[in-house]
Amino acid sequence: MSKIFQAYPMYHRIGSRAYKEGLENIEALAALTGHPEKKWASVHVAGTNGKGSVAHLFASFFQEKGYKTGLYTSPHLVHFNERVKINGIPISEDAVLHFFKKYEHVWISKEIAPSFFEMTTILAFDYFARQNVDIAVIETGLGGRLDSTNIITPLLSVITHISLDHVSLLGNTLSDIAREKAGIIKQGVPVVIGKYQSETWQIFNDIARKQGAPLYLADALDGEMKNLLPGNFQQENIATFVKGLEVLSSRYSHTKEDIKKSIINIYKNTHLQGRWQILRNNPLVICDVGHNAGAFEWITAQLATMSYTHLHFVFGVVNDKDLDTIIPLLPRDRVTYYLCRADIERALSPEILSGRMQAYHLHTTLSGSVAHACQQALQEAGTGEMVFIGGSCFVVGEALIACSHGLI
Repeated sequence: MSKIFQAYPMYHRIGSRAYKEGLENIEALAALTGHPEKKWASVHVAGTNGKGSVAHLFASFFQEKGYKTGLYTSPHLVHFNERVKINGIPISEDAVLHFFKKYEHVWISKEIAPSFFEMTTILAFDYFARQNVDIAVIETGLGGRLDSTNIITPLLSVITHISLDHVSLLGNTLSDIAREKAGIIKQGVPVVIGKYQSETWQIFNDIARKQGAPLYLADALDGEMKNLLPGNFQQENIATFVKGLEVLSSRYSHTKEDIKKSIINIYKNTHLQGRWQILRNNPLVICDVGHNAGAFEWITAQLATMSYTHLHFVFGVVNDKDLDTIIPLLPRDRVTYYLCRADIERALSPEILSGRMQAYHLHTTLSGSVAHACQQALQEAGTGEMVFIGGSCFVVGEALIACSHGLI
């Protein structure tokens, strides 16, 4: 299967060179496959932070209610198949190969020259149609307005917290990025907004008004819904999800108990990974996929609530991150950073990262691969100390692989 994907430019591996702006390709692919996006109901989720968790929460709810539920997310952490699931079960390799074989003539003729994400999107949409899902939860890949997923007309649009990320493609200000994310707001389709800033609110309000789209804001959680998932940042995501269910309640009736079960059973139902995930105890090892300034505000605040005598932080980033907004947010006291490089072209070298971090007087050591960094951190971690793994989805993905091989 990897040979097939190597033929298509992958943003998650090489960055902006793989990004294709515009919906022409995905619209052509949709027409070619019989417009599968029109054959199931959907919820569309965009945002900078929390969109993956929110998408999994909606999928868990629909599964709990007995609906055959598709879930499309990105990027994957370990296996490509994670991106496309029905009732929590990843698409089979045979189904992927069948799809590519069926349309092989198109790829060979270069009639359409899609990116990896465009191919993956139409694969998911076609699979959901052929499997007759009742509803699909669709997470955008990058942005919203020109994202390949933005050919659907959902029952509900959801936009989670906006922060500065992918600025070379989406814009240098929160307003610019919000405008791109707000591109998923459709004519007459209700939209739920999670956490917002004054500048992003103005964008969302203006576009929703122009589209005649009812606009709803997430409310504060009541006591019963708090702390049902690990990670304080999940409270915001749960609040966004709960408001979305309220908007959909005339079509999908539910009780407070239904919501709680959806949240508590999210791991069993959807196999969500990499969100404040405990990999082992003694020493405590936690990983999280947060990878921008907005996420690190939460991560550092969460770490500050933990009880440890020293923190061993396995850290690696990709080369398009604004380190001057991220590094000042990192923990400074009782911490050693083990700098690593994920096995992708976009990964920033530990040497460059070390130079940038030392300018902020942080204690770093060069570790090479993610697996080696994890092993070093574990070897150094003593009683009462903690290991945290993060900085990018790819670092976490490789850590999960190392964990499955018994290296963590």
